[in-house]
Amino acid sequence: MADPLKLRAEDEEDLAVISAILQDALVAVGDLAFLAEESRFVLVANRFRWEMKPGDGGKRFERTLAGLAVEGVRGVKLRGFDRRDPDRILEILAIRREDGAIIIDFSRAASLRLETDRIHCRIEDLGEPWPTPWRPRHPLEAG
Repeated sequence: MADPLKLRAEDEEDLAVISAILQDALVAVGDLAFLAEESRFVLVANRFRWEMKPGDGGKRFERTLAGLAVEGVRGVKLRGFDRRDPDRILEILAIRREDGAIIIDFSRAASLRLETDRIHCRIEDLGEPWPTPWRPRHPLEAG
């Protein structure tokens, strides 16, 4: 059984850690939710476990489901995708702070802007990880 990840972010340095952990995570549009009455935004992502060292001769990697909650959210603006397409898969590139908001950047120029005055979020793994033969690759990586 893998040790589940459970972190919180309260400043930009913490947010950078969560961003790195969720880099290359896959999120269905239907798994994004703004809970206005709770001032909370949540999502469930299929994340690559970057923190794990591959076993089995370097050929085994893992993914797991993870929940992200951002507190104190007053509003949400989206760009580059439609909420009416719940099966569309978005790939997280980065999460960052910008002038009164937390921005979640996705591939293909899609993004979410979470209007909030502060950084107060948490991430937690949900359930057991599963093996995957694929490791995300980035254009600037060698090999």
